[in-house]
Amino acid sequence: MALEQLRKRWEAIALPIVSRFGRTNPAVLTWLALPVGVAASVLVFTAPKSDTGALMLLGSAFLIAFSMVLDGLDGQLARHTGQVSRWGDYLDHTLDRLLDAMWVVAIASSAAWVGDPVLGWAAAWFTILGSYMGTQAQAVSGGRNYRGFSRADRTILTIAALALTGIFWLIGVQDFSSAPAPFDHLEMNPLSVVVIVSGLGGMYTFFVRFSQARKEIIALDKEQPLAQPKNDESE
Repeated sequence: MALEQLRKRWEAIALPIVSRFGRTNPAVLTWLALPVGVAASVLVFTAPKSDTGALMLLGSAFLIAFSMVLDGLDGQLARHTGQVSRWGDYLDHTLDRLLDAMWVVAIASSAAWVGDPVLGWAAAWFTILGSYMGTQAQAVSGGRNYRGFSRADRTILTIAALALTGIFWLIGVQDFSSAPAPFDHLEMNPLSVVVIVSGLGGMYTFFVRFSQARKEIIALDKEQPLAQPKNDESE
């Protein structure tokens, strides 16, 4: 989607930063993003409905943004220094999926702001399922599928929801209406909205990527059919 199109612009902006790392192993940045992302989850999960809690939400938004910066720098550092590896790519995707699920579950499980861990786990499931379709398409056909509700889209919305909820509380906007059915047990604040959108976005991404991958893989099977096992049964 739109945010994926900003990748080249981001790489141009980040190049001076990457150049300062020298020959640093990109995996250092990849691993550093994990504790930063976990800290963000802890902040939102434990944030009370108070001025302190609002500041914790703003801190969580900042940490997720910082985690995403690290996530964007590791790959560029690998390319810039000639340290691209299959392990680096695998590690990056694995930790991305872990943090994606952790953030949405932490937000939904926050007793003060959303209070529906079941919805959070469902949203995490569909989020990972949508991401899986992209990586599986790459494994089978060699082409990465970025269609649908991307990680960049979801993360930017998450950061915005955390920041807006914290700001709303601090400026006195503290009462929200109930969400429409079947989510009418939830308060309609930015955090509950981003959990619902993440779940629905994951479902949408699954079907979009499945459909696109089906077309591409069927075409590839016709152009480059796989070797078929020989029938060794004696006549």
